[in-house]
Amino acid sequence: LRLLVNKELRVRYQASFLGLAWSYVKPGVQFVVFFFVMGNFLQMSKSLPPFAVYLFSGIVVINLFSEILGNSTRSVVQNGALVNKIYLPRQMFPVATVQVSLVHFVPQLIVLIIGAVVAGWRPGFIEIVAALLAIGIVLTLALGLGMAFGAINVAFRDVENIVDLILMVAIWFSPVLYPVQTVRDTFGENSVMFAIYSSNPLTIAVELFHRAFWWPAASPELQETALIDHVMMRGLGAFAVGILILFVGDRIFTRLSKNFAQEL
Repeated sequence: LRLLVNKELRVRYQASFLGLAWSYVKPGVQFVVFFFVMGNFLQMSKSLPPFAVYLFSGIVVINLFSEILGNSTRSVVQNGALVNKIYLPRQMFPVATVQVSLVHFVPQLIVLIIGAVVAGWRPGFIEIVAALLAIGIVLTLALGLGMAFGAINVAFRDVENIVDLILMVAIWFSPVLYPVQTVRDTFGENSVMFAIYSSNPLTIAVELFHRAFWWPAASPELQETALIDHVMMRGLGAFAVGILILFVGDRIFTRLSKNFAQEL
């Protein structure tokens, strides 16, 4: 597993001048663009202060989910030569993408913590639990889906394009660029659409990061309305769903892995 992780990092940054510094550059550019558009044009910086912390905490969660799911979907196909030459547990390929993604996630998390501290964030027990719970949801959900999609992608390469489409819209279907109150006001708190939206594990993971890093520095009025209701309890339910999806994804992966050598 260590060799696979080192190989992925080496191949990704081969002949790269910045190397691991891209872990700062890519989310930094993404943050600047969204902050300029959403913060200034749509006045989110006035309605959700400190908006920079709100925005970047959501971006960090989405980036972790996107990198794990996208890379694990392609992991078996990209390591086809190893699949045909060496016997090893095939699950190591998607699991290695998780470790690579965490290498990129840590620098972003450090930047988020620094920004939150500057904005007045002081961590407590609830904030730490919320952050860890959000990370657990993302890891189990993305790896479970990635293992299922990665196994199916060996036979049907259209799957990776479908996953790309899912990741392209994921940031818009979770409260990264806007508060969940906007969705509640649009569809109604008791509507089916809002129930589906608020039950999405990725939505809950983003809200948990907001609870961990943005909520302590927000005004009392925003603390009462800006987050989804009962976010910690919802987080426990979302984590249970993530564990279930991970189990199902592993079963699908194990069953289909018998044909990997022939398909590749």
